[in-house]
Amino acid sequence: MIKHIVLFKMKDRSPERIEEAANVLRNLQGKIDVLVSLDVGIDVLRSDRSFDISLTAEFASLDDLQAYQVHPLHQEVIKYMNEVREQSIAVDYEF
Repeated sequence: MIKHIVLFKMKDRSPERIEEAANVLRNLQGKIDVLVSLDVGIDVLRSDRSFDISLTAEFASLDDLQAYQVHPLHQEVIKYMNEVREQSIAVDYEF
């Protein structure tokens, strides 16, 4: 199994814009067959060092993660997130 974690810091850190972006990410649930699970959370501390949104996705294999990366729906989400995020970081690991 592969766990894919991405943290996003938004350009507009208002609660409304953060919720909107989180919903765009959540909208992937159930639409990409290789996506075993998806969890999207919004930071509650809102400190200067906090990232605003976390995405945690699970895949059965590295090949499935790679298929997800190029899936057209995921590519649309990437395009959107590139416009609204200030920064993102990611980690992918086997478990």
